[in-house]
Amino acid sequence: MTAATVTGRRRFAGDRLIIATHNLGKVEEFAALFAPRGIRLVSAGALGLPEPVETEETFAGNARLKALAAATAAGGVALADDSGIAVDALNGAPGVHTADWATLPDGSRDFVAAMQKVHRMLVASGAPEPWTARFCCTLALAWPDGHVETVSGTAEGAVVWPMRGRQGHGFDPVFQPTGETRTFAELTPAEKNQRSHRAAALAQLLDACFT
Repeated sequence: MTAATVTGRRRFAGDRLIIATHNLGKVEEFAALFAPRGIRLVSAGALGLPEPVETEETFAGNARLKALAAATAAGGVALADDSGIAVDALNGAPGVHTADWATLPDGSRDFVAAMQKVHRMLVASGAPEPWTARFCCTLALAWPDGHVETVSGTAEGAVVWPMRGRQGHGFDPVFQPTGETRTFAELTPAEKNQRSHRAAALAQLLDACFT
């Protein structure tokens, strides 16, 4: 099950959009989702833009921060997302700190280690299965003048173990969406894009802010 909420009225009418991320997996996912619109995407990584420090404690706060940083630096409209997995038995952790749990001292990310950490904590907690969880995503669309529109989407499901699948990125190998027998990482990109938290949010953003 997916859900999304919308705030926003300003429309984007261009043909080039900056994706404020250095994550190639996210860039590919966004490219597939935007393909029917004929909008050309360019990533912050490809533009050589620095990654801002995510100092906010909410998905919305970090998404706005990243989108505004990219829009200001590049002088164009930028879209950023902040997303993560919230596990009920862990009181919503890792949540907004999902990427932090995977970040190594050298700045690289090891999501296998992060997934193993979540599993160890779930076992230690004694919580019975199913380990209900949800992927959360907030998208922020920012203009160079500081205007920002936001949407938030979720995908309900559960953490499963062991890890399964080779598609997707992040925590996809341990997340089984409600009504599915496969994890996000076992779905094809097209299948995931029909039910993911990011797709739910983006569908609403396209309807609210794109011509």
